[in-house]
Amino acid sequence: METQANFETGIGTKESIALKPALVKIENVDIQKVGEKGNEKIVCEVKHPDKPEHIKISSVKFIKGDKVTESGLWINFDEDKLIRKGSALAIFMNKLGAIKIGELKGKEVQTEVDSKNYLTFKAY
Repeated sequence: METQANFETGIGTKESIALKPALVKIENVDIQKVGEKGNEKIVCEVKHPDKPEHIKISSVKFIKGDKVTESGLWINFDEDKLIRKGSALAIFMNKLGAIKIGELKGKEVQTEVDSKNYLTFKAY
């Protein structure tokens, strides 16, 4: 019946606040299954200086060849069951000096806006 209550909801007066790119600290790292196939993705809870609550970021911008590319922090393994060299996650981890996924916790990283106007990590 909650859907019925939504029919009575009016238009608000407050603008949504878009967070600006800033240096953020990774407070928590989680692995989440995404989509029908259950592919695994890294989701980082970060502390943004302009927001009291944590926000979640799960994508990164990095340089591939001669252009800036953006990608989700998907976990892709090689035949040795290690994070695939050259993947977006591996590039992000290398940029932050993390050898294991858990070592991302506590790291500070710059953010920027991606093509969908969401914050993403900057790894270049």
